Amino acid sequence: MSAALPDRVDVARQVQARRIYEGTLPFIAMPRLCGLLATSAGEARYHAQFDRDELGVDYLGVRVDCGLPLVCQRTLEVFTLPVQIDERLGLIVDERDEAALPAGYEPLLVEHGTIDLAAVIEDELILAVPVVPTQPGAALDWVDGSTDEAAEAPRANPFAVLAGLKKDGAAR
Repeated sequence: MSAALPDRVDVARQVQARRIYEGTLPFIAMPRLCGLLATSAGEARYHAQFDRDELGVDYLGVRVDCGLPLVCQRTLEVFTLPVQIDERLGLIVDERDEAALPAGYEPLLVEHGTIDLAAVIEDELILAVPVVPTQPGAALDWVDGSTDEAAEAPRANPFAVLAGLKKDGAAR
C-alpha cells in the first residue's frame, strides 16, 4: 500500500470521512530530512488517520516507523537509529487555538483548510533526529596530550614567586 500521497488534502473533508492514509514514503521524497541523513536510501512506513475525538477536537493521528541512517558524531560511522513516532496532532486554524487543545495533543496549524501530508510526516521525522547523533554504546577515548609521568609530577605553585617577593619586602 505505497500509493502516492496527494500534494494537499482538504482537512475538513478528511476529518468528516475519517480518512486513513497508509503506505511508505521514501527518504528521497523528503529533501529537508535527506540533508540530515547519511544516505537517502530507505523509506518510512506511515499511518495517518483524520478523526474527531469525544470532545469534538479534530486531529490527525500520525504513526511512523523507520530506521534513519545517521553519522555518529563520536565515531563518524554510519548507524541506523530506529524511530517510532505516534503523535496526535490537533488541527488548528489560528495559533490562538493552541491553548484550547487538550493534553496529549501537539498543534498542527492548518492554512487555507489544507495540509501537505508528506510534509507533516517529514516534519515529524526531522523532530526525531537527535541534535548530536551518537550510536548507542559508542565510546570515545579522550586524548589530552598528557602522559602518566606528567600527571604524577607535582605541579609548581604559580604564586610561589609572589610569596618570595613578599618575604623580601618584609625583610627591608
